[in-house]
Amino acid sequence: MKRKDFLSSVIPLAAGFPASGARPFFPEPEKQIVTPPYLKKGDGIGICSPAGYISAEDIQPALQKLNEWGFNVKVGASIGKRDFTFGGTDEERAADLQQMLEDRSIKAILCARGGYGAVRIVDRIDFKKLKQHPKWIIGFSDVTVLHSHINVTCRVASIHSKMCNSFPSDWSKAEPVQIETIESIRRCLSGEKARYVFTPNEKNKTGLATGELVGGNLKTLESLAGSKSDIDTRDKLLFVEDTGEYLYSIDRMFWNLKRSGKLSNLKGLIVGGFKVKPDDPGEEFGRTLEDIVLEKVTEYSYPVCFDFPVGHQKNNVALKCGVLHTLGVHLNECRLTEA
Repeated sequence: MKRKDFLSSVIPLAAGFPASGARPFFPEPEKQIVTPPYLKKGDGIGICSPAGYISAEDIQPALQKLNEWGFNVKVGASIGKRDFTFGGTDEERAADLQQMLEDRSIKAILCARGGYGAVRIVDRIDFKKLKQHPKWIIGFSDVTVLHSHINVTCRVASIHSKMCNSFPSDWSKAEPVQIETIESIRRCLSGEKARYVFTPNEKNKTGLATGELVGGNLKTLESLAGSKSDIDTRDKLLFVEDTGEYLYSIDRMFWNLKRSGKLSNLKGLIVGGFKVKPDDPGEEFGRTLEDIVLEKVTEYSYPVCFDFPVGHQKNNVALKCGVLHTLGVHLNECRLTEA
Protein backbone atom coordinates (compact mmCIF):
# COMPACT_ATOMS: atom_id res chain seq x y z
CA MET A 1 0.00 0.00 0.00
CA LYS A 2 1.25 3.48 -0.84
CA ARG A 3 2.11 5.66 2.14
CA LYS A 4 -0.52 8.26 1.13
CA ASP A 5 -3.25 5.59 0.91
CA PHE A 6 -2.16 4.08 4.25
CA LEU A 7 -2.35 7.42 6.03
CA SER A 8 -5.73 8.24 4.54
CA SER A 9 -7.11 4.93 5.88
CA VAL A 10 -5.66 5.39 9.38
CA ILE A 11 -6.49 9.06 10.04
CA PRO A 12 -10.31 8.71 10.00
CA LEU A 13 -10.03 5.85 12.51
CA ALA A 14 -7.66 7.75 14.76
CA ALA A 15 -9.96 10.78 14.72
CA GLY A 16 -12.49 8.80 16.75
CA PHE A 17 -10.11 8.37 19.70
CA PRO A 18 -9.33 10.94 22.39
CA ALA A 19 -6.16 12.97 22.04
CA SER A 20 -4.86 11.40 25.27
CA GLY A 21 -4.60 8.03 23.54
CA ALA A 22 -7.05 6.37 25.96
CA ARG A 23 -9.29 3.75 24.40
CA PRO A 24 -12.93 4.94 24.45
CA PHE A 25 -15.44 2.76 26.27
CA PHE A 26 -18.68 1.92 24.49
CA PRO A 27 -20.82 0.00 26.99
CA GLU A 28 -23.09 -2.71 25.67
CA PRO A 29 -26.74 -2.78 26.74
CA GLU A 30 -27.25 -5.04 29.76
CA LYS A 31 -29.36 -8.16 29.62
CA GLN A 32 -32.50 -8.05 31.72
CA ILE A 33 -32.03 -9.35 35.25
CA VAL A 34 -33.46 -12.78 36.08
CA THR A 35 -35.18 -13.17 39.46
CA PRO A 36 -34.79 -16.67 40.92
CA PRO A 37 -38.00 -18.48 41.94
CA TYR A 38 -39.22 -17.51 45.38
CA LEU A 39 -39.25 -20.21 48.03
CA LYS A 40 -42.14 -22.10 49.56
CA LYS A 41 -42.25 -24.39 52.56
CA GLY A 42 -40.39 -27.61 51.95
CA ASP A 43 -37.85 -26.03 49.60
CA GLY A 44 -34.15 -26.60 50.22
CA ILE A 45 -31.62 -24.06 51.46
CA GLY A 46 -27.91 -24.79 51.49
CA ILE A 47 -25.46 -23.33 54.00
CA CYS A 48 -21.82 -22.99 53.00
CA SER A 49 -18.86 -20.77 53.79
CA PRO A 50 -17.10 -19.34 50.72
CA ALA A 51 -15.02 -17.04 52.93
CA GLY A 52 -14.20 -17.30 56.64
CA TYR A 53 -14.25 -20.21 59.07
CA ILE A 54 -17.34 -21.01 61.11
CA SER A 55 -18.05 -23.98 63.35
CA ALA A 56 -21.01 -26.34 63.06
CA GLU A 57 -22.12 -25.15 66.48
CA ASP A 58 -22.20 -21.50 65.42
CA ILE A 59 -24.66 -22.11 62.59
CA GLN A 60 -27.20 -23.88 64.84
CA PRO A 61 -29.34 -20.77 65.57
CA ALA A 62 -29.68 -20.11 61.84
CA LEU A 63 -30.36 -23.78 61.15
CA GLN A 64 -33.11 -23.79 63.76
CA LYS A 65 -34.74 -20.64 62.36
CA LEU A 66 -34.62 -21.85 58.74
CA ASN A 67 -36.28 -25.10 59.80
CA GLU A 68 -38.85 -23.08 61.73
CA TRP A 69 -39.61 -21.17 58.52
CA GLY A 70 -40.38 -24.51 56.88
CA PHE A 71 -37.26 -24.97 54.76
CA ASN A 72 -35.15 -28.10 54.41
CA VAL A 73 -31.54 -27.24 55.18
CA LYS A 74 -28.44 -28.87 53.72
CA VAL A 75 -25.20 -28.08 55.52
CA GLY A 76 -22.22 -27.86 53.21
CA ALA A 77 -18.89 -29.58 53.62
CA SER A 78 -17.12 -26.25 54.23
CA ILE A 79 -18.91 -25.78 57.57
CA GLY A 80 -16.52 -26.72 60.36
CA LYS A 81 -13.53 -27.03 58.05
CA ARG A 82 -10.63 -24.68 58.69
CA ASP A 83 -7.58 -23.48 56.86
CA PHE A 84 -6.32 -20.78 59.22
CA THR A 85 -8.86 -17.92 58.79
CA PHE A 86 -10.69 -19.62 55.92
CA GLY A 87 -13.58 -22.10 55.96
CA GLY A 88 -11.40 -24.78 54.45
CA THR A 89 -8.90 -24.55 51.62
CA ASP A 90 -9.70 -22.63 48.46
CA GLU A 91 -10.35 -25.96 46.75
CA GLU A 92 -12.71 -27.14 49.50
CA ARG A 93 -14.69 -23.90 49.64
CA ALA A 94 -15.00 -23.72 45.85
CA ALA A 95 -16.10 -27.36 45.62
CA ASP A 96 -18.74 -26.84 48.31
CA LEU A 97 -20.23 -23.77 46.61
CA GLN A 98 -20.08 -25.51 43.21
CA GLN A 99 -21.93 -28.54 44.56
CA MET A 100 -24.69 -26.34 45.96
CA LEU A 101 -25.02 -24.43 42.68
CA GLU A 102 -25.50 -27.75 40.86
CA ASP A 103 -27.88 -29.34 43.38
CA ARG A 104 -31.35 -28.83 41.90
CA SER A 105 -33.01 -29.47 45.29
CA ILE A 106 -31.33 -26.36 46.74
CA LYS A 107 -33.28 -23.20 45.89
CA ALA A 108 -31.14 -20.74 47.87
CA ILE A 109 -27.62 -20.65 49.31
CA LEU A 110 -27.06 -18.84 52.60
CA CYS A 111 -23.42 -17.93 53.17
CA ALA A 112 -22.49 -18.71 56.77
CA ARG A 113 -20.28 -15.68 57.36
CA GLY A 114 -18.07 -13.11 55.66
CA GLY A 115 -14.51 -12.33 56.62
CA TYR A 116 -12.31 -12.81 53.57
CA GLY A 117 -11.94 -15.43 50.88
CA ALA A 118 -14.64 -15.21 48.19
CA VAL A 119 -12.36 -13.43 45.73
CA ARG A 120 -9.90 -16.32 46.02
CA ILE A 121 -12.44 -18.81 44.66
CA VAL A 122 -14.82 -16.84 42.42
CA ASP A 123 -12.85 -17.63 39.25
CA ARG A 124 -12.86 -21.34 40.11
CA ILE A 125 -16.66 -21.47 40.05
CA ASP A 126 -18.64 -22.49 36.99
CA PHE A 127 -21.81 -20.37 37.10
CA LYS A 128 -23.50 -22.05 34.11
CA LYS A 129 -25.90 -23.93 36.37
CA LEU A 130 -26.87 -20.70 38.11
CA LYS A 131 -27.77 -19.18 34.75
CA GLN A 132 -29.75 -22.26 33.74
CA HIS A 133 -31.46 -22.74 37.10
CA PRO A 134 -31.28 -19.46 39.06
CA LYS A 135 -31.27 -19.61 42.85
CA TRP A 136 -30.80 -17.01 45.56
CA ILE A 137 -27.28 -16.34 46.86
CA ILE A 138 -27.55 -14.73 50.31
CA GLY A 139 -25.01 -12.79 52.39
CA PHE A 140 -23.09 -9.53 52.74
CA SER A 141 -19.66 -8.10 53.53
CA ASP A 142 -17.14 -10.33 51.67
CA VAL A 143 -20.08 -11.94 49.83
CA THR A 144 -20.23 -8.64 47.91
CA VAL A 145 -17.77 -10.40 45.58
CA LEU A 146 -20.47 -12.89 44.64
CA HIS A 147 -23.25 -10.31 44.40
CA SER A 148 -21.24 -8.15 42.00
CA HIS A 149 -19.86 -11.04 39.95
CA ILE A 150 -23.27 -12.70 39.57
CA ASN A 151 -24.96 -9.41 38.70
CA VAL A 152 -22.45 -8.56 35.98
CA THR A 153 -21.70 -11.99 34.48
CA CYS A 154 -24.93 -13.94 35.10
CA ARG A 155 -27.57 -11.19 35.43
CA VAL A 156 -29.26 -13.10 38.27
CA ALA A 157 -30.70 -11.32 41.31
CA SER A 158 -29.34 -12.08 44.79
CA ILE A 159 -29.99 -11.12 48.42
CA HIS A 160 -27.70 -8.86 50.44
CA SER A 161 -28.44 -9.67 54.08
CA LYS A 162 -27.24 -10.97 57.40
CA MET A 163 -25.66 -14.42 57.53
CA CYS A 164 -25.61 -17.34 59.96
CA ASN A 165 -23.20 -15.67 62.38
CA SER A 166 -25.76 -12.87 62.94
CA PHE A 167 -28.57 -15.14 64.17
CA PRO A 168 -28.95 -14.87 67.97
CA SER A 169 -28.37 -17.96 70.09
CA ASP A 170 -31.21 -16.94 72.41
CA TRP A 171 -34.17 -15.42 70.58
CA SER A 172 -35.87 -14.45 73.82
CA LYS A 173 -33.02 -12.03 74.53
CA ALA A 174 -32.67 -10.68 70.99
CA GLU A 175 -33.42 -7.02 70.34
CA PRO A 176 -36.50 -6.27 68.20
CA VAL A 177 -34.36 -4.75 65.43
CA GLN A 178 -32.27 -7.92 65.29
CA ILE A 179 -35.35 -10.11 64.95
CA GLU A 180 -36.94 -7.79 62.39
CA THR A 181 -33.90 -7.72 60.12
CA ILE A 182 -33.56 -11.50 60.18
CA GLU A 183 -37.27 -11.78 59.38
CA SER A 184 -36.62 -9.55 56.37
CA ILE A 185 -34.58 -12.43 54.89
CA ARG A 186 -37.63 -14.71 55.06
CA ARG A 187 -39.78 -12.03 53.46
CA CYS A 188 -37.33 -11.61 50.59
CA LEU A 189 -37.13 -15.35 50.01
CA SER A 190 -40.91 -15.73 50.04
CA GLY A 191 -41.43 -12.99 47.47
CA GLU A 192 -42.77 -10.16 49.62
CA LYS A 193 -42.05 -6.70 48.22
CA ALA A 194 -39.46 -4.84 50.22
CA ARG A 195 -40.53 -1.51 51.76
CA TYR A 196 -38.22 0.27 54.15
CA VAL A 197 -38.97 3.63 55.76
CA PHE A 198 -36.20 5.36 57.67
CA THR A 199 -35.37 8.68 59.32
CA PRO A 200 -33.83 11.33 57.05
CA ASN A 201 -30.40 12.80 57.62
CA GLU A 202 -30.24 16.59 57.35
CA LYS A 203 -27.39 16.23 54.84
CA ASN A 204 -29.47 14.18 52.40
CA LYS A 205 -30.06 15.31 48.82
CA THR A 206 -33.79 15.00 48.21
CA GLY A 207 -35.34 13.42 45.15
CA LEU A 208 -37.15 10.42 43.70
CA ALA A 209 -35.58 7.78 41.47
CA THR A 210 -36.14 4.22 40.27
CA GLY A 211 -33.41 1.83 39.23
CA GLU A 212 -31.85 -1.57 39.67
CA LEU A 213 -30.37 -1.91 43.16
CA VAL A 214 -26.67 -2.84 43.32
CA GLY A 215 -23.87 -2.44 45.80
CA GLY A 216 -22.43 -3.82 49.01
CA ASN A 217 -19.23 -3.42 50.96
CA LEU A 218 -17.34 -0.41 49.61
CA LYS A 219 -13.81 -1.76 50.18
CA THR A 220 -14.75 -5.01 48.45
CA LEU A 221 -16.26 -3.15 45.50
CA GLU A 222 -13.06 -1.12 45.19
CA SER A 223 -11.01 -4.34 45.15
CA LEU A 224 -13.03 -5.63 42.18
CA ALA A 225 -12.34 -2.58 40.02
CA GLY A 226 -11.01 -3.50 36.59
CA SER A 227 -11.88 -7.19 36.95
CA LYS A 228 -14.68 -9.11 35.25
CA SER A 229 -16.55 -8.87 38.56
CA ASP A 230 -16.44 -5.06 38.51
CA ILE A 231 -19.83 -3.58 39.36
CA ASP A 232 -21.77 -1.73 36.66
CA THR A 233 -23.52 1.30 38.15
CA ARG A 234 -25.06 2.83 35.03
CA ASP A 235 -28.69 3.84 35.71
CA LYS A 236 -28.58 2.00 39.05
CA LEU A 237 -29.37 2.74 42.67
CA LEU A 238 -26.02 2.15 44.38
CA PHE A 239 -25.83 1.28 48.08
CA VAL A 240 -22.56 1.10 50.04
CA GLU A 241 -21.48 0.29 53.60
CA ASP A 242 -18.22 -0.44 55.38
CA THR A 243 -16.56 -1.05 58.72
CA GLY A 244 -13.21 -0.52 60.35
CA GLU A 245 -11.93 2.11 57.90
CA TYR A 246 -10.35 5.50 58.56
CA LEU A 247 -12.06 8.55 57.12
CA TYR A 248 -9.17 9.18 54.74
CA SER A 249 -9.53 5.62 53.43
CA ILE A 250 -13.26 6.14 52.89
CA ASP A 251 -12.43 9.36 51.05
CA ARG A 252 -10.02 7.46 48.82
CA MET A 253 -12.64 4.82 48.04
CA PHE A 254 -15.21 7.45 47.07
CA TRP A 255 -12.61 9.12 44.86
CA ASN A 256 -12.19 5.72 43.20
CA LEU A 257 -15.94 5.63 42.51
CA LYS A 258 -15.82 9.18 41.22
CA ARG A 259 -12.76 8.85 38.97
CA SER A 260 -13.89 5.51 37.54
CA GLY A 261 -17.21 7.07 36.47
CA LYS A 262 -19.31 4.97 38.83
CA LEU A 263 -20.99 8.02 40.37
CA SER A 264 -21.73 9.92 37.17
CA ASN A 265 -24.65 7.93 35.75
CA LEU A 266 -26.40 6.78 38.91
CA LYS A 267 -30.11 7.01 39.55
CA GLY A 268 -29.44 7.44 43.27
CA LEU A 269 -26.89 6.83 46.03
CA ILE A 270 -27.68 5.07 49.31
CA VAL A 271 -25.08 5.35 52.08
CA GLY A 272 -25.52 2.73 54.78
CA GLY A 273 -23.72 2.13 58.04
CA PHE A 274 -20.05 3.08 58.27
CA LYS A 275 -18.15 2.11 61.40
CA VAL A 276 -15.28 4.58 61.22
CA LYS A 277 -11.93 4.12 62.91
CA PRO A 278 -10.99 7.16 65.01
CA ASP A 279 -8.24 9.31 63.52
CA ASP A 280 -4.77 8.89 64.91
CA PRO A 281 -3.74 11.84 67.11
CA GLY A 282 -2.19 14.54 64.94
CA GLU A 283 -3.56 12.91 61.76
CA GLU A 284 -7.13 14.21 61.92
CA PHE A 285 -8.84 14.15 58.54
CA GLY A 286 -11.14 17.05 59.30
CA ARG A 287 -14.16 15.89 57.29
CA THR A 288 -17.23 13.86 58.17
CA LEU A 289 -18.58 10.92 56.18
CA GLU A 290 -21.30 13.19 54.80
CA ASP A 291 -18.69 15.78 53.76
CA ILE A 292 -16.71 13.10 51.94
CA VAL A 293 -19.71 11.81 49.98
CA LEU A 294 -21.31 15.14 49.13
CA GLU A 295 -18.04 16.50 47.79
CA LYS A 296 -18.03 13.71 45.18
CA VAL A 297 -21.66 14.09 44.08
CA THR A 298 -22.17 17.84 44.21
CA GLU A 299 -22.47 18.12 40.42
CA TYR A 300 -25.13 15.40 40.14
CA SER A 301 -28.86 15.88 40.63
CA TYR A 302 -29.86 12.41 41.81
CA PRO A 303 -31.05 11.74 45.39
CA VAL A 304 -28.52 10.82 48.06
CA CYS A 305 -29.44 9.44 51.46
CA PHE A 306 -27.38 8.64 54.55
CA ASP A 307 -27.97 6.29 57.49
CA PHE A 308 -29.80 3.62 55.52
CA PRO A 309 -30.14 0.44 57.66
CA VAL A 310 -27.59 -1.75 55.92
CA GLY A 311 -24.09 -2.74 56.97
CA HIS A 312 -22.07 -4.22 59.82
CA GLN A 313 -24.68 -3.42 62.43
CA LYS A 314 -27.78 -4.93 64.02
CA ASN A 315 -30.05 -2.87 61.78
CA ASN A 316 -29.03 -4.59 58.55
CA VAL A 317 -32.08 -5.27 56.38
CA ALA A 318 -32.27 -7.72 53.49
CA LEU A 319 -32.04 -6.21 50.01
CA LYS A 320 -32.66 -7.81 46.62
CA CYS A 321 -29.66 -6.93 44.47
CA GLY A 322 -30.47 -6.56 40.79
CA VAL A 323 -34.17 -5.89 41.40
CA LEU A 324 -35.84 -2.57 40.55
CA HIS A 325 -36.45 -0.30 43.55
CA THR A 326 -37.70 3.24 44.02
CA LEU A 327 -35.79 5.55 46.35
CA GLY A 328 -37.67 8.51 47.77
CA VAL A 329 -35.59 10.97 49.79
CA HIS A 330 -37.81 13.62 51.36
CA LEU A 331 -37.42 16.13 54.16
CA ASN A 332 -39.72 14.24 56.55
CA GLU A 333 -38.88 10.62 55.66
CA CYS A 334 -36.97 8.35 53.30
CA ARG A 335 -38.28 5.25 51.59
CA LEU A 336 -36.78 2.40 49.62
CA THR A 337 -39.51 0.34 47.97
CA GLU A 338 -39.28 -2.60 45.64
CA ALA A 339 -40.79 -1.44 42.36
